Amino acid sequence: MSLQVQFVTLGMMFLGGLALGVLYDVYRVLTDRLNIRNWVLAILDIIYWLVGTVLVFRMLYASNHGQLRLFIFIGLLVGIVCYFSFFSRMTTAFIYFMIKVVVGTIRIGKRMIDLFIVAPILFLYRCLIIMLGFLTALAIFLYKVILQLLWPFWRLFAWLLSPLIGRVKSWPWLTLLYRAIVAWWRQWFRRSG
Repeated sequence: MSLQVQFVTLGMMFLGGLALGVLYDVYRVLTDRLNIRNWVLAILDIIYWLVGTVLVFRMLYASNHGQLRLFIFIGLLVGIVCYFSFFSRMTTAFIYFMIKVVVGTIRIGKRMIDLFIVAPILFLYRCLIIMLGFLTALAIFLYKVILQLLWPFWRLFAWLLSPLIGRVKSWPWLTLLYRAIVAWWRQWFRRSG
């Protein structure tokens, strides 16, 4: 392996150490903010180490076709120490800022949905209920008015048919039919008091 390849590999491993530090901070902050259960945390630890291992070995393979040397581990260690010494606080602050931005965006989105979708639907629903209530009250009022107006005609009709009904009473089947019609008529056209 030439000296140039070794320096490129050392630089890549240094960047790999920085990347592992960034991944760790992102993982640590997110698991802290999301209050994850212990058994899920164990699974996420395994996933973190698998992602970190794949990342480092991809970088190693890209720089020297996967040859392991002692300076590779030194480059990783120096990258991790450099990251946690100089960049960790800044990265953590940025991650917290991004979480606040995402939470604020979600709150604004929910508020916009409430304001522009839910509130108009509720308003239309309330207007519809009020209008249906008004129309029902109007229909009941008109029904009572019509009954009041038809009552004299019913009395006149009953008076005109009374001689005919007197003769029909001698026929039993017509008497039953007459009683059913009269009961139905009184039920529907009962004079409201």
